Amino acid sequence: MKKTLIASALLAACVLAQAETAKYQIEPTHTFVTYEIQHFGTSTNRGRFDKKEGTVEIDRAAKTGKVQISFDIASVNTGVDGMNKHLQGDDFFNSAKWPQAKFVGDKFSFDGDKVTAVSGQLTLKDKTAPVTLTAKHFNCYQSPMLKREVCGGDFETTIDRTQWGIDYGLAWGFPKEVKLIIQVEAVRQ
Repeated sequence: MKKTLIASALLAACVLAQAETAKYQIEPTHTFVTYEIQHFGTSTNRGRFDKKEGTVEIDRAAKTGKVQISFDIASVNTGVDGMNKHLQGDDFFNSAKWPQAKFVGDKFSFDGDKVTAVSGQLTLKDKTAPVTLTAKHFNCYQSPMLKREVCGGDFETTIDRTQWGIDYGLAWGFPKEVKLIIQVEAVRQ
């Protein structure tokens, strides 16, 4: 009887340990929020937000999680100073009035241990709308340099920028659809 109780207690401890929510900190040198938009149907304009931070929580056993990523709008970087300033101004993001955007995801979809999608809310220019990020790649690994687990992937979605009041250029033929690509790696804490 005593051996059965000890074995049961050990099994219960193992199950509880596996069901624990793992907490991760976004690693900014391996995390990028990038966008793409067609330019008169000929080429693709791209930019990224260089300053970002966030956290991720994943419970693989319960198939749940939460992610929060915020990015500094003034850090938009297209590689062209004039375009960066235009994007920071009133025609687009108005970074002086709304300096930060945020994605909060609380509905995770899984295929086994792999995250396949994260649904949540994107807040931009003080407006919030639902967004689902689809994982193109997702993996966790033991970092040989950090000696800790790192999880991350490439996530994508296409948004309608007019939901956030960004309608500059529509009359000239610029599309309202913008592809968002979030490359993220986060280090277990």
